[in-house]
Amino acid sequence: MTVRTRFAPSPTGLLHIGGARTALFNYLFARHHGGAFLLRIEDTDRARSTEAATRVILEGLAWLGLDPDEPPLFQSTRSARHAEIGETLLRRGLAYRAYDTPEELQAMRERAIAEGRPPRYGGRWRDRDPADAPPGIAPAIRLKAPREGETVVNDLVQGTVRVANAELDDMIILRSDGTPTYLHAVVVDDHDMGITHVIRGDDHLTNTFRQVQIYQAMGWEIPAFAHIPLIHGADGAKLSKRHGAVSVLEFREQGFLPEALCNYLLRLGWGHGDVEVGDRETAIRLFDLDGVGRAPSRMDYAKLIHLNGVWLRRADDARLTREVLARLGLPEDHPAAGRIRALMPGLKERAKTLVDLALSAAFLAHSPPLQFEPKAAALLTPENKAMLRELSGVLEATDFTAPALDAALRRFAEGHGKKLGQVAQPLRASLTGSTVSPGIDATLVALGRAEAIARIKAAAA
Repeated sequence: MTVRTRFAPSPTGLLHIGGARTALFNYLFARHHGGAFLLRIEDTDRARSTEAATRVILEGLAWLGLDPDEPPLFQSTRSARHAEIGETLLRRGLAYRAYDTPEELQAMRERAIAEGRPPRYGGRWRDRDPADAPPGIAPAIRLKAPREGETVVNDLVQGTVRVANAELDDMIILRSDGTPTYLHAVVVDDHDMGITHVIRGDDHLTNTFRQVQIYQAMGWEIPAFAHIPLIHGADGAKLSKRHGAVSVLEFREQGFLPEALCNYLLRLGWGHGDVEVGDRETAIRLFDLDGVGRAPSRMDYAKLIHLNGVWLRRADDARLTREVLARLGLPEDHPAAGRIRALMPGLKERAKTLVDLALSAAFLAHSPPLQFEPKAAALLTPENKAMLRELSGVLEATDFTAPALDAALRRFAEGHGKKLGQVAQPLRASLTGSTVSPGIDATLVALGRAEAIARIKAAAA
């Protein structure tokens, strides 16, 4: 058997972090077993589905590197096939036409609630002669679900779960206008796509019992199911905007790397020994469903930020330079590109996100006179300005390499009876407009002789 998994989002909103984790788990499981990962856009709700939401889903998955092995399948293109299977069940006597009016269904629900019963469909048309159908009523088609025994699902995460068939009513598979219901369309599509493993959130578990009955009625092989627990906020409540970012592209805008977010999501509900940080290759090698826990996971933004810092320090400097230039709104051939690239090893040591990185690198793209942060401005006292004017002359005559500059600064400080920091901090302020930067010698080298001297003289003027 070739493993085939799918991610099946509805394009009615953003790609949220829970959906991204579901996609990741499907992707990794398929890759681990040498199978295929597929994408289905479940856009049958035409009133709420939008092209913009579809683009957001595709963009988010591409950013995360979760590319499907086949072109995306759009569920809305398959309505004829969904209807065909509904008609097949009808011919086999495993479904029936139900001519209930909306008013009758509402009265049925209200009566059940008033009597303390679950508002299930009572099966009024299950064994009734269609000749009794009232004129002018378009029927829905309902599955003739078994009433005895139970439906059992051997879930790969939740274990064996079961429900008495008496608790499940005859669900609608085709509405009165001929359109399929979600539960019916999903089964037909999963069967036709050859899906072997359905990995999704455990909020779908109750749907699975009904879907299994459609598989059984059609005599189709039932896929393996794995229902993974949902992601909650730190307070244990359902994850929402009040907890922080929840959509994938929002995390991108906030400066997270896709590999960091995938690494974090992998560890959110799955574990393998003491492995905390791992690349995609490691994740594919280790991931399997036996490592998925049953308890809901809690989103820890502080941990994600820390992990993102780890991945920033691992990232290629040229790539980070491009990211910083883009965030600063600069083209890749901007004169600052070389400076940013030269200083990137020091800049990324302090950053937690790409936003931090861009802010810390912004001074490299500025021209004097700089805007000084209050603490930096406070360092530019008359005494320190005089010192900077003298120091600029020393640096002009110094070879602009890190060792030579470090030695020159130390000699200068010693010759003026100062500690190195008493020289380096005003110098840093004059070069960056801030009191924080990578090593002062590296900063000087990245700026280059002409730019560095121009900044020092401008600050000392």
